[in-house]
Amino acid sequence: MYEIIDKYIDKLMTSEPDKPLWNIEAIKLGKKPSWNYIDGCMTASLIELYKTKGDKKYLDFVIKFVDYYVREDGTIFGYDPKKYSTDDLSESKILFDLYEYTKNEKYKKAMELAHSQILTHPRTKEGNFWHKKIYPNQVWLDGLYMAQVFYTRYQTIYGGKDYADIVKQFKNVREIMYDPKAKLYYHGYDSSKTMFWADKETGLSKNFWLRAIGWYTVALVDVLDYMDQQMYDEYATIKAILKETVDGILQYQDKDSKMFWQVVNYPGREGNYLETSGSAMIAYALLKGARLEVLPERYREIGKGIFEGICKKYLSANENGDLNLGGICLVAGLGPDKDRRRDGTYEYYISEPVVENDAKGVGPLVMAYTEMIKLGK
Repeated sequence: MYEIIDKYIDKLMTSEPDKPLWNIEAIKLGKKPSWNYIDGCMTASLIELYKTKGDKKYLDFVIKFVDYYVREDGTIFGYDPKKYSTDDLSESKILFDLYEYTKNEKYKKAMELAHSQILTHPRTKEGNFWHKKIYPNQVWLDGLYMAQVFYTRYQTIYGGKDYADIVKQFKNVREIMYDPKAKLYYHGYDSSKTMFWADKETGLSKNFWLRAIGWYTVALVDVLDYMDQQMYDEYATIKAILKETVDGILQYQDKDSKMFWQVVNYPGREGNYLETSGSAMIAYALLKGARLEVLPERYREIGKGIFEGICKKYLSANENGDLNLGGICLVAGLGPDKDRRRDGTYEYYISEPVVENDAKGVGPLVMAYTEMIKLGK
């Protein structure tokens, strides 16, 4: 299986920085090149592959890719911190590694530019970052991954290991967005309770979207990885939230494929499907969590089963022998007002396109793959 995955990754690494093969949104919607979380998802996974396998081709590719965007003065082509998009911030987490490996000061300058967004990013009344400036007063579950992983790593290296704000944002999400009956997290929360998709009493969206929960789970395990364990109270808080989160989602695991459904709590409902990206995120979080000993050892085998289930169901060759990864929800969101289709209903989540080879699925699968390799070492 590993040889097949390596071959598939090599195919994607024929990409050019302005036209990556894995950014299906950009290809389908004709988006211009920019600093974005989709490319960040893929390049971060390749950095981890370099750390795991030691093959410099992965690092060289990422450096070439990133150098298209990061200028010598630290400015980043296609990135404006004043857009206040947690999505746009996400790719900046790879700058720590590139600076460490190359000592090129432009990466440090770019890192500081990204951190400037953290310092002035607008917040809800509870203290959480808005998901984006165009989504005022809203917290989206996936935004915890987009912002907090970078934020934690910065605080550990440059910020005096002050994690109080980071932990508070996770605790707020646990208090507001977690459903104790379903043991799942809602996709979104509008603190103003005025958006058309939000419940007028709770401010919550209507459903449990798999990839949002997947991003959140990855956020928790990656924050633990970058957080100093000596900060015991903060570390213990995030660790407890991770355990509760994975236990909740595992109740809904498909027994045959070991994967999870696009709308988590409606297995087998008409239109619902086993979705790759969120399942790969859960696999990665379980495998890494067990390795870091923040989850019990038994979760390692569960993660392994999910990874193998995805490969069996969705990683396949076409008639020309070309490998593709399917079952990936292209995109899903809530609003804005001008897009009433994105209303958080079950019907909405199953209506979004299902595609092949998008980095939102490929990146997490590669991340899980790096954990699988570590199992064999």
